[in-house]
Order: sequence, then structure tokens, then C-alpha cells
Amino acid sequence: MVAASILGPATSHYRGRLMLEVIILAAGEGKRMNSARPKVLQPVGGRPMLQHLVDTARELRPDAIRVVIGAGADQVRAVLDGQGIDWVMQSERRGTGHAAAQALPRVDPAARVLVLPGDMPLIRAATLARLLESEADLAVLSFVAADPTGYGRIVREGGHVTAIREEKDASDEERRIDEVNSGVLCAAATDLSGWLEAVGDDNAQGEYYLTDCIGIAAGAGRNVSATIAEQAEELLGANDRAQLAELEGVFQARARAALLAEGVTLLDPDSVQVRGPVVSGRDVSIDVNVVLEGSNRFGDEVVIGPGCVIRDCDLAAGTRIEPMSVLEGVRTTGACSVGPFARLRAGTELAEGAKVGNFVETKKARLAAGAKASHLSYIGDAEVGEGANIGAGTITCNYDGVNKHRTVIGKGAFIGSNSSLVAPVEIGEEATIGAGSVIASDAPEGQLTVSRARQRSIPGWKRPAAKDKK
Repeated sequence: MVAASILGPATSHYRGRLMLEVIILAAGEGKRMNSARPKVLQPVGGRPMLQHLVDTARELRPDAIRVVIGAGADQVRAVLDGQGIDWVMQSERRGTGHAAAQALPRVDPAARVLVLPGDMPLIRAATLARLLESEADLAVLSFVAADPTGYGRIVREGGHVTAIREEKDASDEERRIDEVNSGVLCAAATDLSGWLEAVGDDNAQGEYYLTDCIGIAAGAGRNVSATIAEQAEELLGANDRAQLAELEGVFQARARAALLAEGVTLLDPDSVQVRGPVVSGRDVSIDVNVVLEGSNRFGDEVVIGPGCVIRDCDLAAGTRIEPMSVLEGVRTTGACSVGPFARLRAGTELAEGAKVGNFVETKKARLAAGAKASHLSYIGDAEVGEGANIGAGTITCNYDGVNKHRTVIGKGAFIGSNSSLVAPVEIGEEATIGAGSVIASDAPEGQLTVSRARQRSIPGWKRPAAKDKK
């Protein structure tokens, strides 16, 4: 039997209404991942598996989300810190029943409890809502597996669920059952606590199985049901890298399908990687080998060329990203052009008609309407005025080794090629900077400013001749 000390003292914060609390079991180490990170922090679609599950649980609007942690607990807390999660420590890991028992003392006795495994990132809120519609005393979520190996089998008699048999404890006949347990169940908190008290560890693993509650409830004449998920793939978990890759494949297929449904053109869908939410307007076009990371928003008719990486960007309608460009934290406010082979870092903002061309890097730079940096330049911590033109090879020298400083380039200014603007510095409106200049003081508007060594030619000079080798 599960000792009373496992469950601990019951709580007494009854609020007189039907409640829903979610318990996520996330204490496993995941040794087969061969990773320094706990299993639930392994990424799917660019986010930890546990984060997907927490986000899905929130769609159900539960009264509380309690996450049971163990292996790598500090790492898990750090990644999901500040999200209103009640963390429950399972110091000694003795199975899923033992894990759930650690959280139940904190659950309102009047609540209905939904228990989820922490490595199920693809499950949909709609599927969980179907399970919660069950009027059974104990409802589990099942699916029909093409290969049920490794899963607990749903044992039925006359259509009623009587037990879930784990693979290692199943008979040969039970192993042939293809309806399997997902690890998801829901029941009244008080009922679940009572059933867990009756769970023993007399099995091949010597653990307390949460699934044993099914047999205990059925044996007591309680109504136990299994809701079969319409899409088995959303209930997949991952214990190793191969299974993690399978989850990633399903996630990517879903994400691409969603983009296509929104009217996005994917020229080679299988080559596009989506690693976060994307909001798109109409007639967006995404070419081959594009990676979308973080949270991105694309206006109508945005075009993203081959080989681009777009991370946490807000691109206005008509923005065109040429091939092999990398954008992070970029905002455009009108139709503009980037690339090819450009790198735009966080804090870059481009207005209508602005252009950042090939082999140009920007960081915390705002380019006003029509401003251009077309070739081989670095523009950092800068304000570039409307219509200004920055010549090839220009750099803003914004870092003095300790602090960053700002460069302001006025409206209509022309910066000659291979110039160095030593910040803090201001280039006036309609100012011209001669090519090859080092500008360390403000340049007045409307004037030519040149700072370069005087050119001279040396009469009679001859190139050194090669010495004879003996």
C-alpha cells in the first residue's frame, strides 16, 4: 500500500464550487536522451516539451497547474520561472502513482484533477476537453497504436475498462491489445487520493503505478471509461532522441499545415522549419530552407527568400527578405528590402523604402524612409535619417571597449565609402562625408567633411627586386 506519508496531510481550502486542477508529472530524468538537461526540457518546435504542455493546460483555464519535478529540478524551475506554476518536489522517484501523490495534498478536495505526463507536447486542448466531458468516476485518455510495444494496455470487459496493464506485467494475450494508455486521466481529487492509498508496488518495476487506480476503481464498482483520441500522434511521448525527432516531425507537419491554411505559400514545405508561433497576412511567400524561430508576425505579401533565419520579427506588408539573410528582433514599418546575405540584429527598425543590402550588419539601428546601406557596412546604435545613403564599407564605431555610443545621421546625408563614424557623433542633414574619412567630431549639415591623409606620389621610387637565391 502507498503509505499515508506519501500523500501527506489533506488540504482544506474548499471553495464550494466545481474546480479543475492540473497535475503534470515532470520528475523523470530521461537517461536515454543522454543529455545534461531533464527530459521535459528537450525542445520540440523550439520550445521545451513541458512548456508546450503548460500552455495547452492553460487553455482549459484551470484553477491551478501543479508540476511535479525531480531530476534537474532547478533547471526546470529556471526555464519556466514566473509562469504561476506550483512546483512540487518528488525527492524519491518511485513511479507515476508516487509522483501524483506528492501533489494531491495541495489540491482542493472539491476539485477535479487532470493528470498529464510531462513529455506529451503535441496534445491538443480540444482533446483534453473531450476527456473532461466524461461523466465517469475515472476517465482515461487512450489511443489505438500501430505498434503498442512499451505502452500500458487498456483491458476491457464487456466494453468497460477494468485495468491498465503495463507491458512488463502483461500476459501474452494482453500484449496483443492495440488500445493503449496515454498516461492522461481525470477524476475527483478525493477519489484519486483514496485509490492511490490502495496502490501497491508488487510489480516488475517495484513502483507505484498511477494506472493501478483503474483496476482499484473498477473493482470497487466505480465507473471507469476510456476516451479514444482521434489522432494518436498527439499522444506520443519521447524517451530517446529518435522519439524526440518523431515528435518534431509531427509538430513541423502541423505548423506547416497551419501556415498553408492561413494562405502562406511554402515553395518547399518540407524544408521550412517553424519553431514558434507565426501570425501571417495574405499572400506571404516563404522559399526553401527557411527557419522561423521565436514569435514572428508577417504582413500581407511579405516575401522571404531561400536560406533565411527569421527570429522574433514583425515585418510589415510588402517587406522583402532576400536570400541567406538572418534577422532577429527586427521590425519593419513599411515595404522595404533586406539582403541578400544581411544580418539584422535586435533593435533594428526599417521604415518604408529603406534598404539594408548584401553583407550589411545592423544592431539597434533605425533607418527612416528611403535610407539605404547597400553594401558591406556595420550600422550599430544608430539613427539614420530619411533618404540618407551609407556607402560601402562604412562602419559606426559605437563601442569604446566599455560603453556603447550613438551615431545620428541626418536626413539626406551621404556617407562616402570606407568611412568610420566614431560615436558619439552626429552627421547633419544633407551633409556629405568624403570617402575614406574617419569622423570623430560632428559634421555640419549641408557641407562636405573630409578626414584623410594627403595623397602624394614619390618620383623615382622603385619596387624592391627579388634577391637571387644561391
